[in-house]
Amino acid sequence: MSGLDSLLRGGFVAERIYLVLGGPGTGKTLLGSKFLSTGLENDENVLFIHGEESRDDLRLNAEELGIDLDGVDFLDLGPESEFFSQERTYDLVNPQDVEYQSYIADIREAVEEVDPNRVLIDPISQLQYVETTEYQFRKRMIAFMRFLKDRGTTVLATKTSSDLADQLQSLSDGIVTLERGDIGRRIDVVKHRGVGDRSGTHGMAIRADGIEVFPSLVPEEYDEAFDPTQIPSGIDGFDALFGGGIERGTVTIISGPSGVGKSTTATEFLETVASSGDNAVAYLFEESTNMFVHRSETFGIPVTDLCDRGTLTLEPIDPLTQSAEEFGQRARAQVEEEDVELVVIDGISGYQSALYGSDERLARKLHALTRYLKNKNVAVVLIDEIGQVTGLQSPTSSNISYIADNIIFLKYVELDGRLKRVAGVVKKRIGGFEDTLREFTVSADGIEVGDPITNARGILTGTPEWVRRDRPVDERGTYQPEE
Repeated sequence: MSGLDSLLRGGFVAERIYLVLGGPGTGKTLLGSKFLSTGLENDENVLFIHGEESRDDLRLNAEELGIDLDGVDFLDLGPESEFFSQERTYDLVNPQDVEYQSYIADIREAVEEVDPNRVLIDPISQLQYVETTEYQFRKRMIAFMRFLKDRGTTVLATKTSSDLADQLQSLSDGIVTLERGDIGRRIDVVKHRGVGDRSGTHGMAIRADGIEVFPSLVPEEYDEAFDPTQIPSGIDGFDALFGGGIERGTVTIISGPSGVGKSTTATEFLETVASSGDNAVAYLFEESTNMFVHRSETFGIPVTDLCDRGTLTLEPIDPLTQSAEEFGQRARAQVEEEDVELVVIDGISGYQSALYGSDERLARKLHALTRYLKNKNVAVVLIDEIGQVTGLQSPTSSNISYIADNIIFLKYVELDGRLKRVAGVVKKRIGGFEDTLREFTVSADGIEVGDPITNARGILTGTPEWVRRDRPVDERGTYQPEE
């Protein structure tokens, strides 16, 4: 699991003891099984000490998720099925002494026979239950772990999260916690003695092909020299409004109400990049690929041809199937493998709805993703839907404007009793831009942008007023009343 190795800063350290904590169904046994199968792939001897599930069930469950446990030696500490129907009494000795001495003898015999490089104990509470006190359990566990370490064995032990796990946590060289809830599956390396770890929780998924770990992106680990090459939209009026286009290594938010033309505007940038032979990708959170293609080609953008050429990639994202970390790692791999120049995320609200997590946490993950893309000199376009049809109370729908280097807003206004579209720029971090508004239309011929609007005021209120250019103005540029 390369993702977990990254969190562990290289993987489990040989001849150490690791504890995996988590509730039922979080993936503890599966992670341990993967740990053993990796040992088999490295021609190591491995031992699976188990006490709750049978060997056949463990093999079958692992096989269903693509993990092969053939070649693993098993030691079953659990009772046989006949124990349920048999009467067994301890008249002369403490039953805990009988059980523990049996366990110790069985484990010692198996370890000496197999001579394992890796041992999985699932769960280690099987040993804890037969001790009379926490002190006695701690003493026995120290001796047991020294016995395994002296033989050069790396140990992974699982335990359901509880207060009783405190003793084991202090004895372990490393601790991995697993969670499962409304925000999806999470993994956290909370301790890794002498090595360090990646702090915070990270994404995890269990699917038909096994278990995967997705570390959070760390933008600072990826940094290239800034290259502010401009990417034009190919629409003269828009490019004039925006000072020539957007720059590589910047984040642009295109905001506006539904249907105003945000996605179509972003697609114009995609066409410019893909037509030039560079690679561009659009992540579609709010519509299917077929709908995106149909809408784009209705407005004259040859999306199918660009996809066939291989310079444009459309990636639909199914809702609630992945974490923000998984999406971030997916985007990172695609950008690096395909040398992507432009990424479009359509849109921000779909991103927050489709991925696991709270809006606040997802906003932080989106910020980290855009920081990474900027550090890789990729131009990023985010589509942001604003509920307000007319007027402009805020240039973005939520408090995410800090992410943006550039903000383009598209609005509906009433002009001459008709609903029309206008575009403007409220922020551009690099270079200048027009401080005027331009009317634009969206038709089968694509987007057409007119000249700057100079004969109206109050446009951003949604109900502008026409003004005569020959009326006097004061020193602040305010038109004076007619006499």
